[in-house]
Amino acid sequence: MIIKNKEEKFEITVYKGLGTLKGLMFKKIKNDGAILIFNGENFIAIHTFFVFNKIDLIYLNENKEVTKIKRGVKPFRILAPEKAKYILELKTKNNIKEKDKLNF
Repeated sequence: MIIKNKEEKFEITVYKGLGTLKGLMFKKIKNDGAILIFNGENFIAIHTFFVFNKIDLIYLNENKEVTKIKRGVKPFRILAPEKAKYILELKTKNNIKEKDKLNF
């Protein structure tokens, strides 16, 4: 899947349903990252156990607007729950900002 903001395009892998439980765990990031798609907008806790690279976590609401960004999250961390419908797990070094609206 391709995701775009005003300045960039990202090629990402999609995870839905049970796939959201694993995301990038045990995987080498081959493209720009992954998107986790949940059934509704809820508080979701994320961890980076067995994700072997630093990643940026971008939380989006149901309107695909960025509500929170956690940059450079190191492997083997647990993060507090944040409200989101979509979570992007991207390689670091992107220009996404809070309140950006993404297209996909």
